[in-house]
Amino acid sequence: MFYEPKAGLRNGGLPHNPFKAIVAPRPIGWISTRGGLGDNLAPYSFFNAVNDAPMQVMFAGGLKDSITNLREVGVFAVNVVAESMMAQMNASSESVARGVDEFALAGVEKAECVAIDCPRVALAPATLECRLVHLLELGGGSWMAVGEVAGVHIREEYLRSGRFDLALVRPAARLGYMDYAVVGEPFELVRPDELGRTGA
Repeated sequence: MFYEPKAGLRNGGLPHNPFKAIVAPRPIGWISTRGGLGDNLAPYSFFNAVNDAPMQVMFAGGLKDSITNLREVGVFAVNVVAESMMAQMNASSESVARGVDEFALAGVEKAECVAIDCPRVALAPATLECRLVHLLELGGGSWMAVGEVAGVHIREEYLRSGRFDLALVRPAARLGYMDYAVVGEPFELVRPDELGRTGA
């Protein structure tokens, strides 16, 4: 089948929009912010790394507490969601009044960031402390925030042989519809350009 999203045939005649299932899996950015009305914690499935030198990440969504706080203070933290935290992550997605602390709502232990004035998820396998670089209006009521990483937290138990071990973390990922996945069995492929350097 083929359809054009703007042609008027909603979802190509399918019962649900397939877009998020096609672009999957997507890492979940569990975004924490602090604003004038307090601390906020919310998961974003439109999240990813966009550069590594300097390290930069992005997340996108509607003009909710995360973006509102970010416009006020210019900093945010990205917390990695381990499989063991999925219920708390889901609880923090509830639509509540501005000023409600989702850390408390979801029973998530809070810690302070180091390089920025922002809360973070204390037990997250890793957290990226970020300073806002760009805030772009995407249309349809959505905004994209790009932040430069100012600090990195990694819990020691998720390091093995000097590497952040995804098999230990089992990070959660977002699919389409109400579906999620967990990265459980990563494997390695050596790029052709690297064969000579690795001795493979």
